[in-house]
Amino acid sequence: MTLRSERHTGLGRGLSSLIPQRGQASPTAEIALDRIRPNPRQPRQRMDQNELDSLASSIREHGVLQPILVTETLDGYQLVAGERRFRASQQAGLERIPAVIRQLADRDQLELALVENLQRADLGPMEEAHAFEALVSEFGLTHEQIARRVGRAKSTITNTLRLLELDPAVQEALVEGRLSEGHARAIGGLATDHQARAAASVIEQQFSVRQTEEFVRRLREPRPTAPAVGRAVDPDFERVEDDLRRRLGTKVTLARSRKGGRIIIEFYSDEELGQLYDRLIGGPA
Repeated sequence: MTLRSERHTGLGRGLSSLIPQRGQASPTAEIALDRIRPNPRQPRQRMDQNELDSLASSIREHGVLQPILVTETLDGYQLVAGERRFRASQQAGLERIPAVIRQLADRDQLELALVENLQRADLGPMEEAHAFEALVSEFGLTHEQIARRVGRAKSTITNTLRLLELDPAVQEALVEGRLSEGHARAIGGLATDHQARAAASVIEQQFSVRQTEEFVRRLREPRPTAPAVGRAVDPDFERVEDDLRRRLGTKVTLARSRKGGRIIIEFYSDEELGQLYDRLIGGPA
């Protein structure tokens, strides 16, 4: 079976020349699915199976309404954009799929896949971070150049890239949705070796982003250079204090006395007092 051949236009300047514009003729072809290889630079690392099932069902009934974007290779085609449509079409049992064919360099493929997913709000924070990092490390783009290409502020690109510096456990919690990007950025204010424990406390106590920021601020408060009256210089004692701070999510001070000591737990609002009460009285130990 022969495939319909198409003429390919050369690359223009900017992404607008690569994406078909309204009013322009967009050459398409019906391409056999088994001749298309997935995009190795696909930014999206996870796909919701329920969404794929729903899309596959729609494709069985209505067909593929929007062509995918591919680039021609020596032995077929490589997918550039339209990963979900491609997978759902395979799942729906289709043999062919409508596609727009463009000749694209590696960087253009990554940019287009990234832009499409960003426009559809399909990428998670870590997926965006890895995609931006690829544009920096593999193609030498600056944060400002990336910002122009994806329509974001330069500061957003920089802050997203900082997520790659987080402890792996925090990154995993962000990918799985147990932490939001705001939570993760706040936790990034701690030294890396303290981030995992802090994240566990934030998740366990269901802190808001604002509460997490306050929690991190308190954890970062410098210790007094000299011990307070009645306070022992004891590493185990200080470790217990740190554990209580992380467990309760607030500033905790221990002070020894001749016959025992005191635990001072601070709170900064009625809401925090209620949470501490639930934690100490009503919640698990």
